[in-house]
Amino acid sequence: MLKAVVMAALAVSMTWSLAHAGVRNISSREAKALLVKNKNIFLLDVRTPQENSQARIPGSVLIPISDFERRLKEVPRNRAILVYCAVGSRSKPVAEYLSSNGYKEVFNMTDGIVGWYRNGFPLQR
Repeated sequence: MLKAVVMAALAVSMTWSLAHAGVRNISSREAKALLVKNKNIFLLDVRTPQENSQARIPGSVLIPISDFERRLKEVPRNRAILVYCAVGSRSKPVAEYLSSNGYKEVFNMTDGIVGWYRNGFPLQR
């Protein structure tokens, strides 16, 4: 019995790991370095239109989390995806959703645009 429970837990753990293997949590500093290194990254802003109108990271594409599933086809499958929001709480589930839906290289900016701003990185207003 114990062996069956352990095996079931291991199977669930492996399935979850494989589904989320493509998500890499990174700081805004790491994100900035990644964007400098790879100009082909799709930078996805999942905040609200109001938040986006106040400030955004240059080159980002706004798809609010509330519209995300409906607009999923706008996210390219052939590019790395870097997802951000204000502080990382909305971007994380979006990044996990992308990974579980076959996107291979997905990054979640854990400190969001707030961290980006605090590091003195450029914003578009």
